[in-house]
Amino acid sequence: MRPLDAARETCEKFMPGLLAELDEFPLSELESPDSPAIALFRGHGGPQLVIPKTYAGSGAGPREALQVTRALGAAAPSLAVATTMHHFSVATLFTLAESLQASGAEWALLEGIAEQNLLVASGFAEGRTGQGILTPSMRATVVEGGYRINGAKKPCSLSHSMDLLTASVAVPGDDNSAVLLVPKGVEGLSVHPFWGNPVLAGAESDELRLEDVFISEQQLMRTEDAEPGAMDSLQTVGFIWFELLISGSYLGMASALCERVVERGRGSDSERARLQCRLESAALLLEGMARMIEQEETGDEALAKSLIARYAAQDALAESVHQAVELLGGMAFIGSPDVAYLAAASHGLSFHPPSRSSIAGPLLEHLAGKPLRIA
Repeated sequence: MRPLDAARETCEKFMPGLLAELDEFPLSELESPDSPAIALFRGHGGPQLVIPKTYAGSGAGPREALQVTRALGAAAPSLAVATTMHHFSVATLFTLAESLQASGAEWALLEGIAEQNLLVASGFAEGRTGQGILTPSMRATVVEGGYRINGAKKPCSLSHSMDLLTASVAVPGDDNSAVLLVPKGVEGLSVHPFWGNPVLAGAESDELRLEDVFISEQQLMRTEDAEPGAMDSLQTVGFIWFELLISGSYLGMASALCERVVERGRGSDSERARLQCRLESAALLLEGMARMIEQEETGDEALAKSLIARYAAQDALAESVHQAVELLGGMAFIGSPDVAYLAAASHGLSFHPPSRSSIAGPLLEHLAGKPLRIA
């Protein structure tokens, strides 16, 4: 069985009929700001994918989640990227499920994710020039009964469709950030235009702005103490999940191009074999990352391995896309916008945190035997 077909079968197992419905729309419509893809995903129970069955979820493991994401990336790239933000946030939150169960408001929100098919947007800091990815972009001010939150996340995928926002926030008098949970519709939470590129426009990556948003103490989850530059366990688990699924999204995009090469018999046998081997080497790297999560290897060492796997996969995917476009030829490029679109979208992996340049020094220090420190 072709690897992409195996990914589609896994997607069909967890979201029956979704891929068939997505296939009814042209890629240009699925990738537009008014895309129907996110609504279809919700309608097929997609938000429940990585939530354990114990909590009324679908119970997909990391390798199954990777396969589903690959299939979605091939069918609707923006959907794969957008829902990665939901999945990694949910997977991270549910690692704390037992400790949160008795704590009230936030547990009720977590239950609602599965029971009400809610979508979760991620407001964790990233992508701000001159600021570390662990630095919260939101600030809390202590007021009677809780906190007032101010700040913004841009871009923030699922900004229009989300039901719940999770975000890191700096708390006064606390050296470590906390994680907040904010329901959609709360006073002071607004969405503003930000994404100006037609590529991946269907991911709804606009600006979420919080202006004097009130939250109670129960909506704030304190992270554990960590040394400067180090991630606590919550951040580490979330980062590994993120690297896995965001890489899987772009694996799907590259897979869609390579599938066209094979189906059309483009190039020689040796060229097609080389293309497939390069593509599947990226898939195997990501599968190894998924196995680490399954084996509960989610510490400092696992994070470093995940970053190495991500960058190696990123290089393999870039080479695969370049070769696939070349083998498909000029007429395929001229005859349909899909080839050019998939090629352009596939470059997005290099823009997700941490950038290769920012992590080079810390990674070298880690490989020399020191703890991994991410600025």
